[in-house]
Amino acid sequence: MTLRLVLLLAAILGLGVLTVLAVMDVGYFGILEPHFQTWGGAQVFVDLVIACLLAVIWMVYDRRSGVPAWPFIIVTLVAGSFGPLLYLVVRELRVKQATAVA
Repeated sequence: MTLRLVLLLAAILGLGVLTVLAVMDVGYFGILEPHFQTWGGAQVFVDLVIACLLAVIWMVYDRRSGVPAWPFIIVTLVAGSFGPLLYLVVRELRVKQATAVA
């Protein structure tokens, strides 16, 4: 297992734990609610939307990986950063598998 894969899995695990705690505390829509109450919250929300949109565009145009982007785009639309993180894990595993076969 490469260091990159370990770091990606650690990021997913950490974000997953934080997400579960947040959803248990305030619910799925409760996570979004504070972003519509202040200009600062709105700025953070828009910034995150732009970052996820850029990640979606990158996944679509990352054709050399051979990983289909659409499942990860759906995850990104529903769960934010989990989509690109999972895409990177699958991409890393595909590269590792390709080098093992060659």
